[in-house]
Amino acid sequence: LVYCSKLKSMNKTVVKVIVGIVAVTLLVVSYFYYTLFLNPASPKETVAYAKENIILEVVYRRPYKKDRLIFGSKDDGALVPYGTYWRLGANAASTFETSTDIAFAGRMLPAGKYRLYAIPQADHWTIVLNKEFSAFGYSEPDYSKDVMRVNVASAKLLTPVEQFSIDLLEGNESLTLRMRWDTTAVSIPLN
Repeated sequence: LVYCSKLKSMNKTVVKVIVGIVAVTLLVVSYFYYTLFLNPASPKETVAYAKENIILEVVYRRPYKKDRLIFGSKDDGALVPYGTYWRLGANAASTFETSTDIAFAGRMLPAGKYRLYAIPQADHWTIVLNKEFSAFGYSEPDYSKDVMRVNVASAKLLTPVEQFSIDLLEGNESLTLRMRWDTTAVSIPLN
């Protein structure tokens, strides 16, 4: 009888521990779900363009400057140090999708969906399109899956841009993919 009483007491303790573990796990998962998907610090943005037989779409996350040094040397504490991989946003990898073959910075790019990333330098950026579009952005891509690398001159802005922005600008007979953050801008011609 004493043994049964101890067994019931142990079972109650085990149940309490399991319920506690489940509750803590649910809280942690809920927190990450909320901060990554429902209310992220770097909101998800989709930029689209459609005209005649071409559809373009860029999906990326928009981090804020928040008084930080964005581009510069690693020694100066830059968020995006020169010469290193940057996912062009925050969290997930940025993607670029085209419904038809296009000229991307003067080079032919087949229709498809690509991971879009950059390697910023002081006076230019290397913009890269990679086949590994579904990967998470924190990790560097598999460089053997790079489809195209182009060097594009960067420009200095007079007024800082607080939140990282990508847009598609339509000219008379041209289209430009433009990226801006802090005091840096990069524009890529598309045809």
